[in-house]
Amino acid sequence: MSPKLLKDSQYIERHFKLSEITHKYGPKVHILSDPYLFTTLAKLCRSDCKQPLINQLLNTLYRELVKAVVNNEFPTVQTQLETRMAAQHPEGRFEAPVVDPSTRAVCVDLARAGTVPSQICFDALNYILEPDGIRQDHISINRKVDENEKVVGTQLGGVKIGGNVDNSFVIIPDPMGATGSTLNTVMDIYSSRGKARKYIAIHLVVTPEYLNHLSKNHPEVVVYAIRLDRGLSSEKVLSSIPGTFWSEERGLNHKQYIVPGAGGLGEVINNSYV
Repeated sequence: MSPKLLKDSQYIERHFKLSEITHKYGPKVHILSDPYLFTTLAKLCRSDCKQPLINQLLNTLYRELVKAVVNNEFPTVQTQLETRMAAQHPEGRFEAPVVDPSTRAVCVDLARAGTVPSQICFDALNYILEPDGIRQDHISINRKVDENEKVVGTQLGGVKIGGNVDNSFVIIPDPMGATGSTLNTVMDIYSSRGKARKYIAIHLVVTPEYLNHLSKNHPEVVVYAIRLDRGLSSEKVLSSIPGTFWSEERGLNHKQYIVPGAGGLGEVINNSYV
């Protein structure tokens, strides 16, 4: 006679609900409402925050961000679980939903600001998924600016792509979602690499300009962020629900850096002020 399998309704009826702010940017944009992450990000953005604390805070932020993505986006499966108590009590075996370990994922390292975040996401996913189904790709990329220091695109240094993205969640950890030019390049690179299950960009901070660019050019991309920065907007805009006056919202200065922002996070992470 097979051991009894515990079927407890609290395990079977389990649904995750993301805590996020109210906005009008559409259902694919998730700006988290999380005091812990918001406070941690505020500390990271302070001018007196230096290495090695910077990478420690990045680790905290991106481990929590990838957890939110997995909880809200990844599929689950019902499975039978057995604890150490199973040898003594039949009730030590129970049925519950877990993240489907066969889920495939690709983490995209956007060197240089995205290198640490991508490694954090890659490591986190390897703990809960079958490692053979997880890959990390590498793209060397930076802003291309004109004589007025305005962003006019991206400069691609090189790519190392380990295969196709068929049926994979493509995770793009890029701390600052400013103009959308980097996402353009990423999507161009992967456009011939198969049909992804979903593209998910994970940011610390995004601007209304960035979200507007994605809505027009890459509406298939799902966005997760801790903070929306629109600090150069009018008082009318700042007192409204985000996205109400989307065309009037401003988060980029004349050099297309984010305000309030974090001040060139790629340079800050790498102690490389060029």
